[in-house]
Amino acid sequence: MTPLRQKMINEMALRRFAPKTQEAYVAAVAGLARYYKQSPEKIDKQMIQDYLLYLMEERKLSWNSCNVAVSGLRFFYTQALGMDSMFLSIPPRKSQSILPEIFSVEELEKLFSALSNQKHRAMLMTTYAAGLRVSEVIGLKVTDVDSGRMMIRVKQGKGRKDRYTILSKRLLEELRIYYRMYRPLIWLFYSGKKTKRSLSVNTLQRVYNQAKDRAGIIKGKGIHTLRHCFATHLLEAGVDLRTIQMLMGHCCITTTMTYLQVTRKHLGSVKSPLDLLDIAEQRKHINRQ
Repeated sequence: MTPLRQKMINEMALRRFAPKTQEAYVAAVAGLARYYKQSPEKIDKQMIQDYLLYLMEERKLSWNSCNVAVSGLRFFYTQALGMDSMFLSIPPRKSQSILPEIFSVEELEKLFSALSNQKHRAMLMTTYAAGLRVSEVIGLKVTDVDSGRMMIRVKQGKGRKDRYTILSKRLLEELRIYYRMYRPLIWLFYSGKKTKRSLSVNTLQRVYNQAKDRAGIIKGKGIHTLRHCFATHLLEAGVDLRTIQMLMGHCCITTTMTYLQVTRKHLGSVKSPLDLLDIAEQRKHINRQ
């Protein structure tokens, strides 16, 4: 490892960046160095901007991928090298707003019914019933399920924060069946036959995709859809935004308010202006002609 990379890693560690963030930022700088085949400290601001254009226009990376690259490069040059952010001259990033796709109740029933494996069934039901991120699902331990209080403890979720979310009676029944069959020791959902190793993100994602295919469901890319469904269905059931924010672990309530744009409770009660028009007489006139 070069001293420059180690310095960048140390700077991120001091700020307690998540491991995945550190990996992504290091990868962004490494990609820049590979592109020009030279040390990143020798690359000037015009070269950086040309590289970003290459990522956007030629490689056609997604908005999120480009934003991660910009953040990683900005951190490296401003914090590791001490360059003035204005001198770096990376243009401001525009955020892309994409509304989540939501499963109906019927689609969720099809999804869960497509799972014959009790372990897989319990994993996806837990994701939906508790509104968990995929990293939170694989991080659950047996002791995190509190049947006495009907709560699930989420340790060190996003932002390194603990929280509690709800444990439904239906989910508890499924988890008890799963426990009797698989006897997990430490991790609630362990990897293969190794009860002391937690499940991987890719495994959980693969289980979700296979269940979706069997159920004949096209929409809902990514298992994170189940978390979106949790929030939206609670909102439609009349649960207030503040409570949903706490259950989801959102730092800002404006993030939770996104679900107002996809809930049927709010949008379904709005009438189209076409429905307000009285066109019956006009139709009768046309029919007489």
